[in-house]
Amino acid sequence: MSNGWWLIVHAVVVLGLLYKLYVMQKRHVSFTKRVFAGLGLGIVYGAILQQLYGAGHDIVRVLNDWVYIVGGGYVRLLHMVVIPLIIVSIISAILHVTTRTGVGRMSAVIISILIATTAVAAAVGIASALAFNLSAVNMEAGQQETERGQHLSEQVGEVRDMTIPQQVLEFIPTNPFLDMTEGRRTSTIAVVIFSAFVGIAALGVARKKPEHGRTFTSIIDSLHAVVMRMVTLVLRLTPYGVLALMIRVVSTTAPAEIWKLGRFVIASYVALIVMFIIHLLLLGLSGISPARYVKLATPALVFAFTSRTSAGSIPINVETQRDKLGVPESFANFSASFGASMGQNGCAGIYPAMLAVMIAPTVGMNPLDPWFILQLIAVVAISSFGVAGVGGGATFAALIVLSSMNLPVGLAGLLISVEPLIDMGRTALNVNGSMLAGVLSSRWLRQWDKEAFLRGEIRSPSGEES
Repeated sequence: MSNGWWLIVHAVVVLGLLYKLYVMQKRHVSFTKRVFAGLGLGIVYGAILQQLYGAGHDIVRVLNDWVYIVGGGYVRLLHMVVIPLIIVSIISAILHVTTRTGVGRMSAVIISILIATTAVAAAVGIASALAFNLSAVNMEAGQQETERGQHLSEQVGEVRDMTIPQQVLEFIPTNPFLDMTEGRRTSTIAVVIFSAFVGIAALGVARKKPEHGRTFTSIIDSLHAVVMRMVTLVLRLTPYGVLALMIRVVSTTAPAEIWKLGRFVIASYVALIVMFIIHLLLLGLSGISPARYVKLATPALVFAFTSRTSAGSIPINVETQRDKLGVPESFANFSASFGASMGQNGCAGIYPAMLAVMIAPTVGMNPLDPWFILQLIAVVAISSFGVAGVGGGATFAALIVLSSMNLPVGLAGLLISVEPLIDMGRTALNVNGSMLAGVLSSRWLRQWDKEAFLRGEIRSPSGEES
């Protein structure tokens, strides 16, 4: 058969897989099982396409263009609701925040957890890179890697010319409507700050003019209900989106490229797994069952893994914390929003630290020097503010760290072929870090609902039992 007929055959198979997930939904198969079914089917069929044709074949390329309507469309819908969700959730959280825990105290604890765990993640990344003896010395770059390196070298000018105080100023919005379009790399945190100002101002109005306060609160509550309904409708599509995204990732990732940089991939995932275990240890030390946490958080982590977007994961992140992990809505909204733009353990912690250790020997720096290690951890922690919560945020974090450490950024282009594969694990760790911040902060401030966490009934975004 011609390529055209084979393309039709594969398209029909993909439609059949999507229909299988639809049948499972109609039969009320649990949401978690459907997410894992989508993940497994996507991996298997992507591997079949990879085995039959290879990553660059026309059939694979054209088929993925069509399949990405489902996967990319799902991610776009999530991004569509992110900014409205942040705005109404933060304002609502401030208006309804408990009297025992002020907004300032809650935010300070959440941010402290995010930044502290990022510093620990940097140390884990350094240890993994040293343990696997990673080095960029004598690494050969192809045309694609060379072009990527040149592009990164051009980009670093935007970062190198900014001092840390200037980078902090970037967080403060001057045009909130521009930031609502996500027009800047710090747009997410800028929207959080703007929404917090609106909420605090509304509290002041409510004290002086109660009737206006009640009206505004009623409007926000109505908007919040509508936005959350939108989120629910989008989250119901998760199994289909996961299936399509995994087909695309697996079918377009060449095994030869992975093998060439296999040691870096393995070292990265060892560091990610170690950091995830540290997250679980922190939960255990705080009196929270790590095993039950993993069970409840898995659907959100699977989505983050396949979609590679921390910002796009905000809706399912909030829903998981609020409805499954016993976190009050105010804590869930703040931790998910902050976690999408700062303190990302994977993208802003492990990855730039490992790159710095790899690249240091190329300019005569000793990565085993204690001063180098301490300086690197500090730079990583500070620079983790304002990292974009979408695919590519890790690259920007690396630019900041490498330029701050006076290391050549162009060598980061050597890893372009395995970036998507590593980015999946990094994003899952980012999202887990933000959920961890919500759970721990609410636990430490005595706002955590233990009964909700231990309750046997677990519900999916569609209201079905999981």
